[in-house]
Amino acid sequence: MTDQQNAEMRPVEGGVTAARGFRASGVHAGFRKDPERFDLALVAADEPCACAAVFTQNVFCSAPVTVSREHLEGVGYGTARAVVVNSGNANAATGEPGLEAARETAVIAGDAVGCPASEVLVASTGVIGVHLPMAPFGTGLPVATAALSAEGGADAARAIMTTDTYPKEAAVSFSGDGVGYDGCTFTVGGMAKGSGMIMPNMATMISVITTDAPVAAPALHAALVRAVNRSFNKVTVDSDTSTNDSCFLLASGEAAPAGSAPFDPDGAAFARFEAALVAVCETLARLMAADGEGASRLVTVKVTGAANDADADLAARAVANSPLVKTAICGHDANWGRIAMAIGKSGAAFRQEDAAIDIMGLPVCRGGLTVAFDEDEALRRFEQPEIAIDIDLGAGDAETTVWTCDFTHEYITINGDYRS
Repeated sequence: MTDQQNAEMRPVEGGVTAARGFRASGVHAGFRKDPERFDLALVAADEPCACAAVFTQNVFCSAPVTVSREHLEGVGYGTARAVVVNSGNANAATGEPGLEAARETAVIAGDAVGCPASEVLVASTGVIGVHLPMAPFGTGLPVATAALSAEGGADAARAIMTTDTYPKEAAVSFSGDGVGYDGCTFTVGGMAKGSGMIMPNMATMISVITTDAPVAAPALHAALVRAVNRSFNKVTVDSDTSTNDSCFLLASGEAAPAGSAPFDPDGAAFARFEAALVAVCETLARLMAADGEGASRLVTVKVTGAANDADADLAARAVANSPLVKTAICGHDANWGRIAMAIGKSGAAFRQEDAAIDIMGLPVCRGGLTVAFDEDEALRRFEQPEIAIDIDLGAGDAETTVWTCDFTHEYITINGDYRS
């Protein structure tokens, strides 16, 4: 992202409904026992619009993933009017009844919103292997439709939470001045959920993103794939890939003058849109990593000096996924040997005598050998909310950044009791 693109963007409020042409709601439909907890989210466009999506690569994918793929005709993009997300039940490993439930959800939502079922995308999150009850949709979707509003993004973000401790929203606006849309302001906004079972492959846990920029569906999909690969696919909480990962992106075009053609994928306006999309995705990705189950710290692992992009990713993920590294961070222990172990086993090509490691800005390893550092200063730096690990492999010019979190005792408590 260039400095100019950064300068053209500014954060705004509103999350998934910050962009024009979208309304959302969150209600309690009955998937969860607690009547005070929202468990059904609805995001609707005022008119059918361009849509793109990416999904989990887990072979054990959920019924909603299968049905949403069908509605996008297997190519990952098309036209949509609404996205429905329930929490509390994943509708995964549920066979043909699960597929029927996902398809019926689309029918009920379509009837409520006023569109064909094929223009409804569905997602579910929660416990795997439990059949999805339909009664909450029958009562909840009409209520959710009646509650749709341009201020409803926050309620929708709360409704999709599972073990998340807070809702995750982000939005930015960018100017069309100087790129053929003088006087226009465009917005990209979104919401996401995800706290555990997160090491996505082509998606996040569940995310819905909207924009009022005019973008054609194929270009929307290409931009989403690129943005996801730089953001959500660089998050790992526990190295596990969910069965239900879905990321949806809808473009209303409402902020452009009437009759405007879609942004030229090779033009400056599209470049600004894509920079805004990446910014929203990266913000949501960092929020997900920081809110990892039981986490006390966001951890940013940056690898430079790799021989190629694949090696950079291998090394960064090996560190981010290492239980020994993550527990050392929980204990505020600058044990760089665990980091060295992780990059050494990663499969990335480098020589240990070329490697350098910094923790929280403190040099702890140079030339593959220890560097004396102030342990008390390291402890002080571990009090910061974000822990930075910087690794230089000394093997090339490729680099990457991966976000993760520490492992605490609470992670075991949450996942040991998840179904209770």
